[in-house]
Amino acid sequence: MRRYFLFISFLLIFLPSFSQSVGEKLTKAISELEKDSSLKHAIIGFCVADAKTGKLLFDKNAGIGLAVASTQKVLTNIAAYELLGKEYKFKTELRYSGLIKGNELNGNLFIIGYGDPTLGSKRFSQMNDDAFLKMISGKLRQLGVRRINGDVIADNSRFSKESIPDGWVWEDIGNYYAAGLWAVNWKENSFDLLLKAGDNPGDSVEILNRSEITDMPLKNLLKAGQKGSGDNAFIHLPPDGTRGYVSGTIPAGEKKFVISGAVPNGAQYLLKNLAAEFSSTGIEVKGKFRVEETLSSSSKTAADKSGYLFTVNSPSLDTISYHFLHKSINLYGEALVRTIAYEKTGIGTNEKGIELIKQFYSKNGIDGYSINIIDGSGLSPQNRVTPESLVKALQLARNKTWFGSFYAALPEYNGLKMKSGSIGGARAFTGYSNATNGAEYTFAIIVNNYNGSSSAVVKKMYRLLDILK
Repeated sequence: MRRYFLFISFLLIFLPSFSQSVGEKLTKAISELEKDSSLKHAIIGFCVADAKTGKLLFDKNAGIGLAVASTQKVLTNIAAYELLGKEYKFKTELRYSGLIKGNELNGNLFIIGYGDPTLGSKRFSQMNDDAFLKMISGKLRQLGVRRINGDVIADNSRFSKESIPDGWVWEDIGNYYAAGLWAVNWKENSFDLLLKAGDNPGDSVEILNRSEITDMPLKNLLKAGQKGSGDNAFIHLPPDGTRGYVSGTIPAGEKKFVISGAVPNGAQYLLKNLAAEFSSTGIEVKGKFRVEETLSSSSKTAADKSGYLFTVNSPSLDTISYHFLHKSINLYGEALVRTIAYEKTGIGTNEKGIELIKQFYSKNGIDGYSINIIDGSGLSPQNRVTPESLVKALQLARNKTWFGSFYAALPEYNGLKMKSGSIGGARAFTGYSNATNGAEYTFAIIVNNYNGSSSAVVKKMYRLLDILK
């Protein structure tokens, strides 16, 4: 019996000291890391909390706003779960004005967008690009329509005309990961270029497939780089622009090298594909295929009250969240921001969406000034978020009914469930750790302004996080 009480006493002494020992280990490890030459001019932000109690266990610059890159997506995702709901689905409506008489539609066909970023995406087989196009042509043929005497209109009016947030940089704009967002989107507003490089560095690079998106000319400035040098090519194709160019390098000797770009207008991209579908199925359009960014009040009323054809719904938010966090799709983050604004105010603007997200966190005890963001994806280098606010947001999520869905959507790196972030000179991770001794932690670690390779800094960050396992 005496041994039993001695053992219990030992546990009572040992358990409270465990968190302290973690703090001590982290303090020592951070001190050693700061001596690393690659971090001579860097700043490290690190916050660790007891996931069960929320108690702060370690703080290194946890209240300093830093560039967090794609780890910012957890803030957008958590807010979307609360403000839109786990089962929220985007929609796209098909309507028509006028009358159907015989085999003719004497009016316009409307594709009314509500910001669905998944429409036509190859990630979701239930409504990929081919299925959606055939649904439209099939519905018209079912109604006997073989000719549309009006226009085919993609209605973008539910969202503001500005397709990208402030603060995105020119080097990114035009590449697939910086695709603009509209009320009507198509195939994630991206396209592929197939390239063939010469055999030696400095040789020219040929574009094998001229883009299917538009007839816009792309000036080719590409050159072959060193063999094995990877993808260092950039597509510069601004939203609503009239011309673009491709620059940089791809490895010498590559004969079928693919790079991906962002279309200048997602709705126009859809209309071009729809025109080809109508042509192949014998549906004639006498009018124009056109995009309306701002419908007049009378036109909008006409569209809203016109003949209903069908509605296409996206996968639910919890399904989208998996791709948003696992694949880090920036377009999905911007769609969530504007959709929050649209659902709450009736117009999808980036500014209002960001305002509502910051208000949500302020109401839940997280200082709005600690979340200084201007987009929903973390792509802007102007975003600044504190490590502590990331930890508090993750703690907030733990107490929600949808937490299981959110947790499952987080990727796994280095044996931990966490979201990564990478942007020029910045690396970050935030997530959860279940230690082998039963302890549970919520953490955020951010390094800004390091020197050297990103992969080397990540390995050093992993060694710190190993202490939480």
